[in-house]
Amino acid sequence: MGAELVAVQGVAAVLAKEAKTRDRSRSPRKAAQPETDAKMTQDADAALDLDLFDGHSAEDIFRSPDGRSGYTYDDLICLPGHISFGVHDVTLDANFTRKINLKTPIVSSPMDTVTEHKMAIAMALNGGIGVIHTNLSLEAQVKEVTNVKRYKNGFILDPICIMPTTTLAELDDLRRKCGFTGFPVTADGNMGSKLLGLVTKRDTDFLDNRSSTSVGSIMKKIGDLTVADECIELVAANMVIREKKLGKLPIVTKGGRLVALVARTDISKQAEFPLATKDKNGSLMVAAAIGTRLADRDRAMALVAAGVDAIIVDSSQGDSTFQHDIVRWMKAEFPDLQVIGGNVVTMRQGEHLIDFGGEALPVGM
Repeated sequence: MGAELVAVQGVAAVLAKEAKTRDRSRSPRKAAQPETDAKMTQDADAALDLDLFDGHSAEDIFRSPDGRSGYTYDDLICLPGHISFGVHDVTLDANFTRKINLKTPIVSSPMDTVTEHKMAIAMALNGGIGVIHTNLSLEAQVKEVTNVKRYKNGFILDPICIMPTTTLAELDDLRRKCGFTGFPVTADGNMGSKLLGLVTKRDTDFLDNRSSTSVGSIMKKIGDLTVADECIELVAANMVIREKKLGKLPIVTKGGRLVALVARTDISKQAEFPLATKDKNGSLMVAAAIGTRLADRDRAMALVAAGVDAIIVDSSQGDSTFQHDIVRWMKAEFPDLQVIGGNVVTMRQGEHLIDFGGEALPVGM
């Protein structure tokens, strides 16, 4: 009798385990009881619907009081649903912060050396936003932000300039390295200094004594050049190039300092960027990273003066007294500045930073 009782108990345990396994194979959205009711009422259609209802809700996975598991990217997959729309009806618009919307929700990492102005410009043109890293001097980081804010599609903002004392032999070497032949000539060979002239291949062809002949003696001087004011729009600049059959159009300030260049060869390459992330003034938007030290407050002030649109406090653990202090300080000093605190992995961490004024939170450690 005792052996039979044990056998019955064993069979009961196996059946219970199988029932539990079947229950787990279905959606955990409280489906077990409806399934039982459906079978009890012989509602075949309802039972079939439950069989077709796969997967788990995010609420069930991440907030279930019974959940004790950690997940990696390979553990989860988004289940596809029925499609009743075309690809052109899809919009990826998302908020980076409360006030910054992205047409393409891609943001670069604030970690060291990932993003400087060229990367940030490319990301903003295509609907995302770049974060200038903080592994730079204050002055260098401000310059990177300024380069993004001043960028205009089609304008070359960092052309290679040469000095008037450059020899033709040195110019030949530079041409071989760069792959192009025309260069603006400025007083000190740097962008932003006074424009003296322009030298092209036509000016240097068939000349001898290339080691002793200087660019300044054969260049087309500023008085003979067609230049444009720094306020000119790209469409107007392209029209000047076409009408006057120019190879390059220097853009200068009222004081004659070179601030940009428009090249004829780039006209066909220029494209419109309808998804570009721009501010109310039409400038590309850019973010920058800082730390939590007291010196970073000076960095934050300089970045805001340069026109930065958002500042990320770059820290592996965002829920610290130091980060709370700098987030609270920035929101008090610059109420319109978008401040991102982090990183966080728990709701409690996120709640603390939001309470101190954080507009967005990088998640993950």
